[in-house]
Amino acid sequence: MAKKTFLDFEQPIADLETKIEELRYVQNESAVDISSEIEQLAKKSQQLTKDIYSDLTPWQITKIARHAERPYTLDYVAEIFTHFVELHGDRHFADDLSIVGGLARFNGMPCMVIGQQKGRDTKERGLRNFGMCKPEGYRKALRLMKLAEKFKLPVFTFVDTPGAYPGIDAEERGQSEAIGRNIFEMAQLEVPIITTIIGEGGSGGALAISVADQLIMLQYAIYSVISPEGCASILWKTSDRAQDAADALGITAHRLKALGVIDKIVNEPVGGAHRDIKQAAAFLKRALADGYRQLADLKVKELVDRRYERLQSYGRYTDTKANAK
Repeated sequence: MAKKTFLDFEQPIADLETKIEELRYVQNESAVDISSEIEQLAKKSQQLTKDIYSDLTPWQITKIARHAERPYTLDYVAEIFTHFVELHGDRHFADDLSIVGGLARFNGMPCMVIGQQKGRDTKERGLRNFGMCKPEGYRKALRLMKLAEKFKLPVFTFVDTPGAYPGIDAEERGQSEAIGRNIFEMAQLEVPIITTIIGEGGSGGALAISVADQLIMLQYAIYSVISPEGCASILWKTSDRAQDAADALGITAHRLKALGVIDKIVNEPVGGAHRDIKQAAAFLKRALADGYRQLADLKVKELVDRRYERLQSYGRYTDTKANAK
């Protein structure tokens, strides 16, 4: 059994789990039956996990969203979709491995799947650039969306990125134009788009594949205009105040649902999606099916108009002049 990785605020759970493993080892190595004690501790660990996860801060949720064992796009593709065939390249410059996409079937229905992919180990993280896309990645995504539109296939996108790659080579090849072009084209794409924030939804890197008819967010994912560290560096000139920034930004699923930015929150297994990938995928599959059902019968004009109205409805403000009268 793979060893679990615990976050700092999960230390009490880690201590209990260590004790449980020690007792299991003793039971296996001796004739003493201590299964009742093990079961009692396991229940205590489950309850402790529920208690800790019932009162998480935005910064703690950020840590869960970035957990090294959290399911990535390809993990969900393997559990939710069938007949996945990955397509490569933007037909202009290169194949950006930080974003994956291809044809698949969802409950037997042909569709297009696109999502950011972080790496599991050092080598893969380097190849996939930690899920930070370059212009060719966004252009690949747009090519696949246009292909889906041509064959009238729904598009499912999965967002999991700290943000777009900020390197000079990306800027030289038109990073901002690629992101802007995707947002423009997705706003008028003539097929249903369902987006899920599965981990980090950072800045324009997330927006470039998340202009959607249905925006779904996992319970312990985050979605923001900038990372907490980036925000803290700008406001307080130090990333040490990232926790304060996370509190102020409103990056959690429940806060964003209250603001009307997202449509639905998908619950995760106790302890986060990384504790039970199959259950997390089952919850998400149900939400995707419900989301698609709401869009399937809409005519093209109705779909595009509805998406435009949705984009226009974002944001709230107070008219100070009106209040002063």
